[in-house]
Amino acid sequence: MTATSQKEPLIVVEERVRESARLPIPTVPADASALMKIIDRAAMDPNFDVAKLEALLAVKERWEANEARKAYNVAFAAFKAEAVSAIKNKQVTDGPLKGKSYAELFSVVNAVTPLLAKNGLSHSWQITKDDKDWIEITCTLKHVLGHSETVSFGGPPDIGGAKNVIQARASTVTYLERYTLKAICGVAEQGDDTDGNGGDDKRLDDGVTADHLSAIDAAADTDGLKNAYTAAYKAADAVGDKGAIRLFIQHKDARKKALGIKS
Repeated sequence: MTATSQKEPLIVVEERVRESARLPIPTVPADASALMKIIDRAAMDPNFDVAKLEALLAVKERWEANEARKAYNVAFAAFKAEAVSAIKNKQVTDGPLKGKSYAELFSVVNAVTPLLAKNGLSHSWQITKDDKDWIEITCTLKHVLGHSETVSFGGPPDIGGAKNVIQARASTVTYLERYTLKAICGVAEQGDDTDGNGGDDKRLDDGVTADHLSAIDAAADTDGLKNAYTAAYKAADAVGDKGAIRLFIQHKDARKKALGIKS
């Protein structure tokens, strides 16, 4: 048996480990293939410090995450360049917005999905809060390289219109899905106008306003009314729709009176 084939003494191995620990981590290039070559060489070298290999892998993960984020931004900009708009297909038949129209969920989905896919993007929803009196939906927009962005919005079950418990919750989920998808994609509804509700295009779309009013009018108690009004106010305030805010206040006060809430 030759000397080279004999098992090295432990002291020699330990000395090599100590020596590798003193070796500097190679400079990480911007090129991904070059980075992978360094990692491959390090992984094949029995004398390369494991901690330094893990550090290189962490650098690779950060590089990939940054590239994925940049790719997402490019793809989203291309998507927005398509000037996406959803067709208002549903008319409000009663209430303060009677005669107005808005885009239902399927209209928004049909408008954005093909153009999202064209640019390597896709959307999904998740129920992130499911309490008795409050439901929250999170919409995620994700790029094929892995980067994603989210928007969340919540509201109480829509118990208006003699809905049963399941229908009330389903109605709110549908509304929240539509609202969050429009928000994360920045989609406008075709045919929007101001109708004097604040001017300068600072207004909620008719469907969103109608849904908030329904939630306020359907509130069963103080907490439900507070949640519904807060959600409505935040939505209107976010776009500067003073007309909608006034309308929400009127309906909140009327619902407080109907429920016998004095404070």
